[in-house]
Amino acid sequence: MTQDWPRHPAEAIRSYRERGFREDRPLSGLLREQAARRGDRLALVSRSTRLTYAELDSRVDRLAHGLAALPVRAGERVLVRLPNREEYVLTLFALLRIGAVPVLALPALGPAEVESLAATAEACALVVADRHGRTDPRAEALRIAERLPHVRHVLVAGDPGDAPARSLDSLLSQDAAPRPEAARPEDLALLLLSGGTTGTPKLIPRTHADYGYNARASAQACAVDSDTVYLAVLPVAHNFTMVSPGIMGVLGAGGTVVLSPDPSPTTAFALIEQEGVTLTSLVPALVPSWLDEARRTPERPSSLRVLQVGGSRLDEVTARRIGPELGCTLQQVFGMAEGLNNYTPLDAPEEVVCTTQGRPLSPADEILIVDEDDTPVPPGVPGELLTRGPYTLRGYYRAREPDSLRFTPDGFYRTGDLVTRTPDGDLVVVGRVKDQVNRAGEKIAAVEVEEHLLALPGVRASAVVGMPDPHLGERSVAFLVAEGPAPSREEIRAAMLRRGVAPFKVPDEVRTAPALPLTGVGKVDKRRLREEAGR
Repeated sequence: MTQDWPRHPAEAIRSYRERGFREDRPLSGLLREQAARRGDRLALVSRSTRLTYAELDSRVDRLAHGLAALPVRAGERVLVRLPNREEYVLTLFALLRIGAVPVLALPALGPAEVESLAATAEACALVVADRHGRTDPRAEALRIAERLPHVRHVLVAGDPGDAPARSLDSLLSQDAAPRPEAARPEDLALLLLSGGTTGTPKLIPRTHADYGYNARASAQACAVDSDTVYLAVLPVAHNFTMVSPGIMGVLGAGGTVVLSPDPSPTTAFALIEQEGVTLTSLVPALVPSWLDEARRTPERPSSLRVLQVGGSRLDEVTARRIGPELGCTLQQVFGMAEGLNNYTPLDAPEEVVCTTQGRPLSPADEILIVDEDDTPVPPGVPGELLTRGPYTLRGYYRAREPDSLRFTPDGFYRTGDLVTRTPDGDLVVVGRVKDQVNRAGEKIAAVEVEEHLLALPGVRASAVVGMPDPHLGERSVAFLVAEGPAPSREEIRAAMLRRGVAPFKVPDEVRTAPALPLTGVGKVDKRRLREEAGR
């Protein structure tokens, strides 16, 4: 197969494998292994479907045979755009089993973004749901297939509608024998989407070896075992939900995965009680609604032991509420689909859990924190996080821009995250390199101001963006979501000055909003906020 992305150097791969930092089996092998060891244990719950490991493994084999008969060949890319339902897990593992490469697209993407990704990957098939909210993914997929000649198949979870689309159910061969794994550990396993909020996401290549290690090491860091019941609240195509430890880590440990059809706390709390959920993961934007639900509910979720929060920085005020109000342990997670994962230890002191975003997962993760000249900075000083390691990419798949813009010559990935490091090695996310307001030459980290705003009474959510200004270069605009009347700019200024904040960091303009717009992965969509501020 043509090499479409930079691999790790052979010497580095050999070293990682010798030290146990690469998996020696294809990803679909983890499901086969659990089916052999504990076939009668519950593996997957989705809506009314309940599958044991043996049943799940058998269905994956049947779908793998059906996909191969289409044919979908080893090495071909298949764009998968499904919500949280059992067909996602079946399709993912069936494609891995035949050596095909899933391209994991979020359901919230627009048709233009989906078409661009399908074109870049030269996808041979599109897998979509029959409906998603008010959209018709089937019709969108068929229109894309008409414009892209390499898209040979449109496959639908649910009603396929008009030909030539086909239902996934029609591919479940009834007489399929167990299928041998077609992929090798260092083969391309899947393509993830970068988490950027502007432009079309980039494609992130992950191999069976590096993604398998990522899942196993994350499961160990999060104390996942066969008794773990994991609730997938975030979109299943999100790297956080897939491998931190997510679906892959939990199934690899023999636990149970429960798919939530929506992220509402009402749905989630009911599933937690019904299924005895012990672990789940959220983005910070969802946490306040969970805390509100806990206040309204007579009994908080009794089985939940760990709530992971990641995807963006969780403010300290909210972090300190989670333990007392939800009755579970908070674990902060700071990671990226490109590789590096960081976790706060489950036994860490409250101060560490509530004020840092964790430490690197692997002993082989290499970390640099550098200034604008790529000079390392001392602990406590903000700088851009650079990283390389056994499960961090060395280059994007069919990159539209030179990899030299995001990678150093010696293979460190420029994350774009501004962080500090404590003397104990814990990372604190300060913001994004580009998430700054350059006001009259003074650099203002948006996340710092946002946390001061969240400390004000009644403020439920905040976001700060920079806007062009003829006198200041950029002015800062704060968007607030508040319970009751929002504080005025004068009140905000007085409160921030009392907290010892420099006057230039006080927002130049304050706006209120009923809610902050979110991207498909649950981050605040600052591009849309800038558009709103410019009106």
